[in-house]
Amino acid sequence: MPNKIAAPPALLRAQKLANLMDTKIKIPFLGIRFGLDFLVGLIPVVGDLIMTGLALSIVAMAKSMGVPKELRFAMLRNIAIDFLLGLVPFVGDVVDMFYRSNQKNVRIIEKWWVSHHHAKIKAHSQDVLEQWQKSADV
Repeated sequence: MPNKIAAPPALLRAQKLANLMDTKIKIPFLGIRFGLDFLVGLIPVVGDLIMTGLALSIVAMAKSMGVPKELRFAMLRNIAIDFLLGLVPFVGDVVDMFYRSNQKNVRIIEKWWVSHHHAKIKAHSQDVLEQWQKSADV
């Protein structure tokens, strides 16, 4: 298929890291998900600094993909909010379970990437649909 399109490796890495940091672990029967950001964030200040460093690596991945400065600034704002809330004893730890700044930042990257590759994605989808219709006609 000439119009095949795949997400860039940096986006795939960012998605995996955000999942690990925000939603990897699920509490059975409650359906609450959390990740390393919550667990490591339980270590006062140091845990929040470590998680902020990892969160900044997602911004670096966005930069490597060409995500505009305005969107990267929004990502940095999400990280700053998460960091500052994380400094509040107990409340910050609970907020870490639900704020999920890394997931928010990956969504920013995904929306930007899809908007810049919309024509290719549409063409690829059309090709796949046409091939599927041809195979169904046989």
